[in-house]
Amino acid sequence: MPKLTGPEELKQLRERVQKETKVRGETNTRICIGMGTCGIAAGSRETMQAIIQELKARNIEAEVVTVGCVGMCAQEPLVDIEQAGAPRVTYGRVRPHMVPTLIEEHLVNGNIVTKWVVAKGTTI
Repeated sequence: MPKLTGPEELKQLRERVQKETKVRGETNTRICIGMGTCGIAAGSRETMQAIIQELKARNIEAEVVTVGCVGMCAQEPLVDIEQAGAPRVTYGRVRPHMVPTLIEEHLVNGNIVTKWVVAKGTTI
């Protein structure tokens, strides 16, 4: 994180963090995208942009965050979807063209897209 250069930047950072915290608390949905070197090389930036655009187009509130490498480089781009009361689901090799189906099925309909799952975690 770059060094803050004044009170206005600190205020903007505070407002951004408060908004992100509010979204996380209200929606209980967090989407994590692997952005380690392996993920970026596999196309995770494009996948992340597709996720952000799809959420915006559908007016779905969710916290979108980036994480580093989790050790499954061959499965990149990796996308975790975490929702309260449900197990964390990690999808592998997520390409931008897959994002509309992923959002529709997992977030809208509540169905895990099993053919793309590489791991399931614990309930948050």
